Amino acid sequence: MTQPLIGVSTYLERASWGVWQLPAALLPEGYPRLVQSAGGIAAMLPPDDPGRAASVVARLDGLVVAGGPDVEPVRYGAEPDPRTGPPARQRDAWELALIEAALASGTPLLGICRGMQLLNVALGGTLVQHMEGHAKEVGVFGLHPVTPVPGTRYAALVPEESAVPTYHHQAVDRLGAGLVVSAHAEDGTVEAVELPGPGWVVGVQWHPEMGGDTRVMRGLVRAAS
Repeated sequence: MTQPLIGVSTYLERASWGVWQLPAALLPEGYPRLVQSAGGIAAMLPPDDPGRAASVVARLDGLVVAGGPDVEPVRYGAEPDPRTGPPARQRDAWELALIEAALASGTPLLGICRGMQLLNVALGGTLVQHMEGHAKEVGVFGLHPVTPVPGTRYAALVPEESAVPTYHHQAVDRLGAGLVVSAHAEDGTVEAVELPGPGWVVGVQWHPEMGGDTRVMRGLVRAAS
């Protein structure tokens, strides 16, 4: 069986390696490793002209929208909270275009953390701009349990309560059109969303690339095969 090609959106940051300090399109190594361990081939998708998104997605078997900075509140009609981070406008524009192209074409889609939030925004939803308790220490992933909602695609993949790696201060508020909640945290925070129907569209608020559970990514890779 041919391994499916899974595109993963990237950060666009100033980075250092060796003697160099340069602008870089980069991903934490956990993302491609997770795709590979689930049976896919990972391809990095750095920010590009949003008008090219549909042709890029047409070459993919599946799409992952990675974590990263806060979504600019103007994207969902809100004023920025003082605790909301600086905008990443190139990423917002590119990744929203990728999501729209994947939804239009039926390409299997997984949103991770920021990616789930962007999926919600792409479908007309809004975000809570600041919450406590899901990023306990700067630069350190925590763990907390999430509970699946019975009957959802996520629950079919992970039927039990499980501890997940987490690091975020924003979350889904009003759900985007068609989305349903498929997991939640003990405090009620929406931890996973999905679109019911024949297409495979799932978002998770946590960071599966920082843990050892490959079941969600395997679900994407199976759908993309």
